[in-house]
This record gives sequence, C-alpha cells and structure tokens, in this order.
Amino acid sequence: MHFIDVLVARSLPFIPRAIVKRLSTRYLAGSTLEEALQVIHNLNRAGFGVTLDVLGESATSAAEADAMNAAYATAIAAIAANNLDAELSIKPSALGLLNDEAQCEARIRQILAQATQVAKTATLDMEDLQCTQKELDLLSRLQPHYPDLGIAVQAYLQRSYADINQLMATRSRLRICKGIYQENPQFLVAEASRDRSAINPHFLAHVKRCFAEGLFVSVATHDEALIEAVVALSKQHHVAPDAFEFQMLLGVCEPLRDKVRALGFAVRVYVPYGADWYGYSTRRLQENPRIAGYILRALIKR
Repeated sequence: MHFIDVLVARSLPFIPRAIVKRLSTRYLAGSTLEEALQVIHNLNRAGFGVTLDVLGESATSAAEADAMNAAYATAIAAIAANNLDAELSIKPSALGLLNDEAQCEARIRQILAQATQVAKTATLDMEDLQCTQKELDLLSRLQPHYPDLGIAVQAYLQRSYADINQLMATRSRLRICKGIYQENPQFLVAEASRDRSAINPHFLAHVKRCFAEGLFVSVATHDEALIEAVVALSKQHHVAPDAFEFQMLLGVCEPLRDKVRALGFAVRVYVPYGADWYGYSTRRLQENPRIAGYILRALIKR
C-alpha cells in the first residue's frame, strides 16, 4: 500500500482539484479570514499559540503582491482586535521576491511595522532554493530594524550548516524544519531525497546548536522520535520548556500535538488560510503519501 500511496502522491498534478481540496480540508483553516480567526480562537483556548499563513504562491505581478500585502494588513488588524496569540508566517515570493526584490522588501517592511505596533512577531517562511539566498539577504537588511524577525531553516539542505553559522552571529530567531520542496539531491544531505529519516541527525544538530548558544528556536516537526530526541537534548542542555517551542501543522498528528502540550512544552500551530490553497495542499499531501493514498480510494468509490 505504501508504494501505491507514493505513486498517487507523485500523480497529484493530474488529480482533479475538487478531490485534492476535499482531502486538504484538514490542513486548512478555511478560505476567509473570519474562518481562520475562529480556528485561532479555538486553538488559543486549548493552550496553543498560532503562526498564521496567508496562502499564496509566487506573485506574477505587482498587483498580486500588493493584494497579498493588503491581506496581511487586514489579518494583523484582526489578530490585534481579537487579542489572539498569533504571529505571522510570511512567504516572500508571494510578496514579489522573484519579480522585484526592492518592492518585496518594502511590502514586508510595511507588514513588520504594523505587526510591531501591536506587539506581534513574524517569521519568514523558507521556500525553494531559488529563494534561499534572497531570503537570507532580505533578513540581514530587515533584522537591524526588526530584531524579532525570524526565519525558517531547512535541515535537508547541505548549506544550512553554513547559513546557521551566519544567523548565529546576529542572534536570529530560527524555525528548524526538515524541508519539503523538491530539490536536486546534490544540494541535500545524504539520502534525504529517498529517506526523510536521514534528515533527522542534521535536524538535531541544528537544534542542539541553538540550545548550546541559548538561542530561542522553534522546532517544526511531526516526527515523534525526533520530538523525543529534542526533549532529551533540552534536558541535557538544561533548556527550560518555555525557552523553545514545537511547531506543528494544522490538522497533522493532532494526538501527538496534544501529548506534547500536555507534557508542558509550548506548541505553536501553523494555520494557513485563503483562496490560493492548491500549492500548499499538494506539498502537504506529497509529504504524507499515506494521506495522498486516500485520493485513490476516493476515486475508486466514485
């Protein structure tokens, strides 16, 4: 069954969008901000923080990027008005990174200025390799003005060791994740393209470095063995439970999420919403072939 699930995951571009959307509902907070606010409220009541993602793929025009900028502005105002525990996840390509870096930076400055006024933080989502250096350069220009700005680092990339060395020098707030984009294996750590567990030692090395340096880190994973290893590392380095956090995606491994929270660790849930759901959803399904396999069974039952 695993082979079939993987095959289906790789065939997602040819699967009707209506079926993909039905299977992706668990990962999404809805298509409107109002729906997302209710999800955030419910998570906050249950003791979880949130990082809010306004869904959008790479902008192809200034108008698209400006519309995304406006969506973030509306979201920030709503988060503040409702007194919600939510930071922002910012996808630079959706704000024009690959079209006009200067305008992208100007838009992100507007977002960060508004977020700072209401005491909210933000993290730059890391995207595929064509964006990696651009985003690191963007962070270096923004961080002197917005020191709480964080950035995601993908453990499956070989270059992440060197990138983290540079980020340590500026005490950047990091989110360590495995990485989900399809990249040429030559840029990845050994075996990462064939075995996701091969990323684990590198992931742990990056978290350990943050602990050793006393740097707040968001540990973004649903791998239970990896979570247990991080907890053990935190005890080894005498890191207080509130000096780091776990991050997990909406709708993924919820029993594990609840278990980690019950152990006294901070857990922040990544909550995506918006009409542009397809790119995000297909990446989630490709990451989890077991869920993608449900598509096959849905097709059979039609």
